[in-house]
Amino acid sequence: MTRRMDPLTAEVVDLFGTVVARYHQEYDAAAAVHHLTGAQARVLALLAPGPLPMRRIAERLKCEPSNITGIVDRLEAQGLAERRTDPADRRVKLAAATEEGSVTAERLRDSLEFAREPLAALSEEERGMLRDLLARMVP
Repeated sequence: MTRRMDPLTAEVVDLFGTVVARYHQEYDAAAAVHHLTGAQARVLALLAPGPLPMRRIAERLKCEPSNITGIVDRLEAQGLAERRTDPADRRVKLAAATEEGSVTAERLRDSLEFAREPLAALSEEERGMLRDLLARMVP
């Protein structure tokens, strides 16, 4: 038998749902300005800090590796990403943002006003607490 969720937890879950939905709506709109789909923009954001194995990108986005192959193909065609061989294991393909791809990912992140505005209303200490609490929830 499934246990009922307590009211406070249910409220937090509902708020997370609202935040995630707004994030995806705004992210998709920001991506479109750069002629990208939301999925392409999310992959590009993952690549901006540094190259990642294709399989790890799929794990992070909770999708099939074959989906990532197509997304990286389209990012490559636009000059925003490239494939590299992993120097530690030549069998592994890494995807990496190009310089233009990194700049585009930064512009996308900076254009997400729905997140920036509410977070600006929190003190630095509150933003740090929120970050720490969210980090505890992510394995």
